[in-house]
Amino acid sequence: MIYWDHAASTPPYEEVIQTMAEVMRQHYGNPSSIHRMGEDAAKLIKRSREVCAAALGVKPAEIILTSGATEGNNMAIKGTAFQYAGRGEHIITTATEHPSVYDSCLYLREHGFEVTFLDVDQKGRINPDQLRSLIRKDTILVSIMHVNNETGAVQPLEAAGRIIKQCNPLTLFHVDGVQGFGKLPVDLQAWQADLYTLSAHKLRGPKGAGVLFRREGVQLHPLLSGGKQESGMRSGTENYPGIVAMAKAMRMAKQQLGTFSEQVGALRDELLAFIRTIPALALNSDEDGAPHIVNVSFSGMKAEVLLHSLEEQGMLVSTKSACSSKTAEPSRVLLAMGRSEDEASSAIRISMGLTNTKNDVERLKNALQDAVERLTPLMTGRNEIH
Repeated sequence: MIYWDHAASTPPYEEVIQTMAEVMRQHYGNPSSIHRMGEDAAKLIKRSREVCAAALGVKPAEIILTSGATEGNNMAIKGTAFQYAGRGEHIITTATEHPSVYDSCLYLREHGFEVTFLDVDQKGRINPDQLRSLIRKDTILVSIMHVNNETGAVQPLEAAGRIIKQCNPLTLFHVDGVQGFGKLPVDLQAWQADLYTLSAHKLRGPKGAGVLFRREGVQLHPLLSGGKQESGMRSGTENYPGIVAMAKAMRMAKQQLGTFSEQVGALRDELLAFIRTIPALALNSDEDGAPHIVNVSFSGMKAEVLLHSLEEQGMLVSTKSACSSKTAEPSRVLLAMGRSEDEASSAIRISMGLTNTKNDVERLKNALQDAVERLTPLMTGRNEIH
């Protein structure tokens, strides 16, 4: 089986697995305990925080350690809203955000906040001019993801950050960076980002660990009550085996950024060129996207049918976001990009990493060609296969 679902989760680096196992085996004290084992655990967290901060070019005190990007996004969005509600109740985000951002905004709308959704073009990108026109005195937060998790569309974050701070310096800017770190350059200073979220398992680290960057001076209302870990921002005993492993994965991912962009980008370019030769397939990603994600529709055929046809040939791909792939609705992201319901219901996502090879791509091309040829006759006289 060849794994083409790196946007959902990645195979951990072997070094990361070894590091996490060693910490679990040798260091099991509670970091809040004041005896030696507790202090040793606290030192591991301190050092890991420093490594994570260095990978992002920020201060260690600006790093909040979380269980992953879903928690981080909820903390950034709801924490900002509840903290700064006295300043305003207007929030701006995009129509194509990950569910952890999109649904958090819907939750706030149900609790009295006003949420405005930015449109995207056919490539999935926002129009900075529209953003400029929507920012108001009572806009407390703008949340725009770096790389779309379904299509790989890359947002103009530097332009967005500049516009936000020009229009209202008090408006906070949050970036969901899950699909961007380790794949594309990250410059939080140039973006003027106040909040930024990561999840370790998307960059070959462990599940259950993540980072929320919170710029110095920004206050957030805590979502959890308890022991006041993470400077009171995130109560709960720290998952420090995961934290140490995440720090190692972040450092390795940053070191391999150039290699990833070159090698994986070349595989993606080859796959894009091939898909364009098959009339039955329509690309929802283009050359301007991130180097690891390809989204393609096979109109008239439910995405699950194509997915399982490829799986029979040893190719593991996905549909939509992993968080919503088991729902029957058309992709919200593709609908926002102007695709039809048919196209949005028939799309698969192919996402790759450094473990994939040119030979893997050749096998995937053959599998795609075979699947289309076998499934096309089944659509004769029917609008879709269920």
